[in-house]
Amino acid sequence: MAKKTKKPSNQIAANKKARHEYFIEETYEAGIELQGWEVKAIRAGKMTITEAYVVFRNNEAFLFGAHIQPLISSSTHVVPDSIRTRKLLLHRKEIDTLFGAVNQKGYACVPLEVYWKNSLVKCKIGLAKGKKLHDKRKTLKDRDWERDQQRGFKQHLD
Repeated sequence: MAKKTKKPSNQIAANKKARHEYFIEETYEAGIELQGWEVKAIRAGKMTITEAYVVFRNNEAFLFGAHIQPLISSSTHVVPDSIRTRKLLLHRKEIDTLFGAVNQKGYACVPLEVYWKNSLVKCKIGLAKGKKLHDKRKTLKDRDWERDQQRGFKQHLD
């Protein structure tokens, strides 16, 4: 019997908290403008986006609060800033759509995950609406119910 080889994941960082805190209505794929030391650090797995969010200035989108920990072996002539604001590369129509929705009441733009697409670093951002406390409780209850149902079904098969 041949062993199944696990396909390598192209995911760099994920914001699991975002799906708990928000209803994600639409998702967009954006490129990220990075410096050389940042790409090397990302390849080493030194990126987190749990506290990050998207801001709009001068008709451009920026990723704010994403943390990339610089490598010890980074160049001496570059001063790394681990939480600098990074530009997101989107089409004009996408920026206008997101900007218009964020200006409405209750909408936010949050990064969901950062991943490799070929040799490029991409960020999946979501147009999100905040959840109330009872919505969060309902989501947890539904998830627990699904897990218990799957366990019962699995035990029934054995």
